[in-house]
Order: sequence, then C-alpha cells, then structure tokens
Amino acid sequence: MRIAVFGAAGSIGSAIVTEALARGHHVTAIVRTPRPLPPGAEPRIGDATDPASVAPLTDHDVVIGATRPPHGEESALLHATDTLLSTLAGTNVRCMIIGGAATLRIPGTPRTVLHSPHVHDSFRAIAEACAAQHSRCLDESRTDWTYVSPPAVLTTGPRTGRYRLGADELVVDPAGDSTISMADLAVAVLDEAERPKHTRARWTVGY
Repeated sequence: MRIAVFGAAGSIGSAIVTEALARGHHVTAIVRTPRPLPPGAEPRIGDATDPASVAPLTDHDVVIGATRPPHGEESALLHATDTLLSTLAGTNVRCMIIGGAATLRIPGTPRTVLHSPHVHDSFRAIAEACAAQHSRCLDESRTDWTYVSPPAVLTTGPRTGRYRLGADELVVDPAGDSTISMADLAVAVLDEAERPKHTRARWTVGY
C-alpha cells in the first residue's frame, strides 16, 4: 500500500510511519519543516491545512492525519481535518484521522471525557478542538474516512501487538485505566488501514 502520514515527525506520527515501514508499505512522511524521519520513508514538505499539499496524494491508498497543533493554535486541528476531508472527497483515498478522546463516554456515566470534571484546564482547548474535529468527520459523506480516538493516556511503552477495540466509550482495563503505548496504537491504525472495519465511523483502543 501507499500510505501518506501528515505529522510524520510527531510522537504518534513517527510510530505509525515505523509500523507501516515494518509491514513493507511505501510511506510518504509529510512534515512542515525538515525533520529526522524513520529510515525508509519518503520525506515530503507539506501542511495538512494546505489543499496544495493534500491534492497530490490521490495516488495513495491511505492518507493519515496525525498532526497536533501547539498550545494556542488548537483551531488548526479543525482546519487540517476539514482540508483533508474536503480535498480527498470523491477520490478512492481513505482518510484516517488520529483524533482525541474528548467525545468518548466515560464507562458507567453519561458524561464524555470533554465534560469530565477531571479534565485539567490546560487540556480544555485541545479537547474542545478534538470534539469539533470529530463532529466535522460525522458531517462528511463524500470521503471514506475513519476517526481514531486514542485512550485517555498514551505511553512510550513497548510494542506488544496487543489491544482491545471500542466504539464510543473509553476502553479501560480491570483497574479502570484507559491507556495504550503509541507503538500499539500504531499497530491498531495499520491493522485498520490494511483491513478496514470502520468506514465513516469512529473507533478507539486500549489495553
């Protein structure tokens, strides 16, 4: 497969690039400025908010948006998602958006993560941006998209190849923790890219 990854130098993006390369896929790693990238990736300068960066990717099978804006620029997340979905509309390219946990329900309650009293104020802006991002995907009917909601906590732990899938509720372990390593999140993302099960739908993972 030909897979393009925006945000390829970020923590999640680089894990996805590494996993895709290990599986033998051709990977176009897209970054806004020159950055070190996993060996074997085809580097490309581009920006997910720029249609001119997205339009040439129609020869790819999958385009993955794994960007995360810096503090104070959270609105760029919705802009990037809108650009990806709009530019890829009507093509055969699958768009995978690596989003956030904001709109996942907390097990045993009617509340979402966004409305949890435990969300620190410093995370409120990015959580609201992720909620808007998810809503934009739900409104899209022209593009083959899937929205990935990570668990509450991402770690730098090892790749185990193990994970559990969920839909609209946080996946928690017996201790009540919602977590996964970025390497195992990448495993789940590549499994979905290779064998799609969530067309125009959101899904989540956890241990």
